[in-house]
Amino acid sequence: MQASISSSPFGPLPDGRAATLYTLRNRHGMQVSISNLGGVITSILVPDRQGQLGDVCLGFDDAAAYMGESHYFGALIGRYGNRIAQGQFELDGKRYQLDINNGRHHLHGGRDGFHRRLWQAEPSASAETATLTLRYRSPDGEQGYPGNLDVTVHYELGSDNALHIAFHAVSDQATPVNLTNHAYFNLAGQGDILGHELTIPADAYTPVDAGLIPTGELRAVQGSAFDFRTPAAIGSRINHEDQQLAYGSGYDHNFALNRQQQGTLELAARVREPVSGRVLEVWGQGPGVQFYSGNFLSEALQGKGRVYRFRSGFCLEPQHFPDAPNQPQFASTILRPGSEYRTRMAYRFSTDAAAGSAPAACPVQQSS
Repeated sequence: MQASISSSPFGPLPDGRAATLYTLRNRHGMQVSISNLGGVITSILVPDRQGQLGDVCLGFDDAAAYMGESHYFGALIGRYGNRIAQGQFELDGKRYQLDINNGRHHLHGGRDGFHRRLWQAEPSASAETATLTLRYRSPDGEQGYPGNLDVTVHYELGSDNALHIAFHAVSDQATPVNLTNHAYFNLAGQGDILGHELTIPADAYTPVDAGLIPTGELRAVQGSAFDFRTPAAIGSRINHEDQQLAYGSGYDHNFALNRQQQGTLELAARVREPVSGRVLEVWGQGPGVQFYSGNFLSEALQGKGRVYRFRSGFCLEPQHFPDAPNQPQFASTILRPGSEYRTRMAYRFSTDAAAGSAPAACPVQQSS
């Protein structure tokens, strides 16, 4: 079997344009479906330890659902992933006001951020790799951001059972940029995610205030519910009495990764689901990873024949720190004319052959 990519209609948008769904397949049978609407990953089919395919990505059935209250399921996030306090920042002596869409704050690029934009799509495939290239020009003033920003995103599915995502952007004015993907995962394919075992190589995280804006502190995870340096079930400490957990109704925090070398693609998190044996590794180049335990999902959300209940999915989003434009102690996220924004991330899938074993490749059982 060779890698391939196919397309199918994904439904109309409110302005009459039509969205398209692209399905990438690698030579092992792994499948990833992505729309040119918001670059949303709608499904990821990977094998369990018996080789049976299952969909581990939360998503919806058509474009219309993603234009509603989609909780950013599977979407490309921009211009700025995560929160900016009061939707304001000062840059080169000028103050900018962004769209307010999360209490008093700006979240994930605004109500009509990159997740609701129709991107130009270019599919391609070789024997080993299926690729979907998406392009979008964010005009000056969109959601309050300065400058025309030209963004290119490459989704690449190879024979290593990893979905690689490469981001590139240039701007004609200085502007904050912090791009990521917001896929929700459940490696069991059903139920809650509290039994998933999580590892995050981070000695510190960024505590937040009641509005989930970082205080500016890097707080040690040692001795706290935020210590995932060794594997721990997501639900093992999620109900501890901790003001930070109370603010997020669970985990909704950025972890400061123990990076070996700045700018390289390194492991940001590892998740193992013990019953299915599925393993997800999240790799990134940024200084942080946001861990969100699905605390605001509710039974009102339905898609693909499933109900997305409280904590039925988790997110791990490689990125820069939240509110960095207002916190000079955090690494800068300002892209200036003449410079290029580049970052990569990857979702790498494997299985444990048995409980407690190391992850290994697992062939897909093809149905007859």
